[in-house]
Amino acid sequence: MAIIVVDYHAGNLSSVLRALTRVGADARISDDPVEIAMADAVVLPGVGSFANAMAYLEESGQAAGIQDAISIGTPFLGICLGLQLLFQRGDEGVAGAVGDCSGPTVGGLGLFSGQVERLRSARLKVPHVGWDTLDIAPGAEDHPLLAGIPWGASVYFTHSYALSPEVGEGIVLAKTHYGWSFPSVVGAKRVFGTQFHPEKSSKVGERLLANFCAIVEHAKKGGWR
Repeated sequence: MAIIVVDYHAGNLSSVLRALTRVGADARISDDPVEIAMADAVVLPGVGSFANAMAYLEESGQAAGIQDAISIGTPFLGICLGLQLLFQRGDEGVAGAVGDCSGPTVGGLGLFSGQVERLRSARLKVPHVGWDTLDIAPGAEDHPLLAGIPWGASVYFTHSYALSPEVGEGIVLAKTHYGWSFPSVVGAKRVFGTQFHPEKSSKVGERLLANFCAIVEHAKKGGWR
């Protein structure tokens, strides 16, 4: 099986597919939960709202396919909303929501502890769109996903929601400051997420995707977990 880019019928999947292909990946798009569960690796791209995306993933069976894949150690990369959906809850797209998860919310995939909130700033424009920097966490400089990516590297963001700073311990690989210091790269075992779009982040994004593909190759041989 190839690396499967999950098609949950939202967003431009082709740009993610092209970026993976450029770094030498055998990748293709699929909306089939069985193919997702059996893939060599899974990439969940992110465009749309938390609530709508989770509703489709659950109704289509894709959520179960993703969870089945992760449960057997299949490498996973969530991009933007795809990172957010790894966590416990969010309120984007929920009727009556106030943006800070103090009102009604919906559950995410629940693989990591934490919640997704609307960015808030008295002086900065929301959404956060454009190039910004990665503050790589102490001890994460040598993480396989970040190999060759320096502290302060610029990457491309476009989002109105982000993880609150209170997330599970030990999973934050990098942060970015915009309104607050939100986790912009997370990872544990073979499950990773980026709040930025690597497919739009030039050489830095290509390097991260190449690093992910290297993790996938190691995983095929039973390595790096």
